[in-house]
Amino acid sequence: MNDVRLADRIATVRAFNRLYTGVIGVLDEGPADAEYSLSEARVLFEIAQHDQNYVADLRKRLDLDAGYASRLLSRLEARGLLVRERCDEDGRRQLVRLTTAGQDAFAVLNERSSQRIGGLLERFPDEEQRRLLGAMDTITGLVRGRRATPALVLRSPRPGDLGWVVHRHGAVYAREYGFNDRFEALTARVVADFAERRDDPGQAGWIAEVDGERMGSVFCMRGEDPRVAKLRLLLVEPAARGLGAGKRLVGECVEFARATGYAAMELWTVSLLTAAREIYRRNGFQLVGKEPAEDFGPSLLGETWRLEL
Repeated sequence: MNDVRLADRIATVRAFNRLYTGVIGVLDEGPADAEYSLSEARVLFEIAQHDQNYVADLRKRLDLDAGYASRLLSRLEARGLLVRERCDEDGRRQLVRLTTAGQDAFAVLNERSSQRIGGLLERFPDEEQRRLLGAMDTITGLVRGRRATPALVLRSPRPGDLGWVVHRHGAVYAREYGFNDRFEALTARVVADFAERRDDPGQAGWIAEVDGERMGSVFCMRGEDPRVAKLRLLLVEPAARGLGAGKRLVGECVEFARATGYAAMELWTVSLLTAAREIYRRNGFQLVGKEPAEDFGPSLLGETWRLEL
């Protein structure tokens, strides 16, 4: 990355930091002269979220050093909001819990925080709220890192998903394989055909979500031969590869075709999509034909694969 581009990106992050810290100031559990500091409010909130709190674990969750954590707990204990006790199973470990007064204090702080966050969200219409929350989730996932075992879910398409399928096919295949806009146009035609026949019981579509974020798609549609289904528009986002999304999507599509009563399923792909071709092979598809592909930019060899159901 050149120095100018890096400087621009640093400036963008700094601008976001200034905006973000301003918003956090508004959303703090209380103003500067509030009864509890932000750190004290964080401790009360964290303790209230768990039935059992070891002091060492609490420190790790809040990323506090031992000395500062001890001073915070001592102040709250002196005010009658919490108590520290030795663990019966291990006397070297210390447990902390809220007193009745501490639970009451947390309830007030929690209600105040909810009202302020609700006030922030109400400034935006529903669609912009979803965009805001999605952006927050993206930042959290990138900075904190994804879970060791991300939640992969397949679901039916919802409003907005079909447009996303067209957009992501165009963007991903252009970036990774150099496809031109003719491929995106083909994707749009397939999606339009699916939408126009949405009530056809012989077709279905699936969107793969990873931790609630769209990461893939596949569709089962009728072929020219009414006995043969077509597998269309398999896509797995780069960030979801290796999680088994492609295998799940293809497997779901095949099982739907089989349960619907089709005699066979066919698909068309190009030879350079090696990962997708391997998924098809593992699901029992066999290569039955090759021909020059439509001009999507690079020189391509198209392939037809078939699975007898």
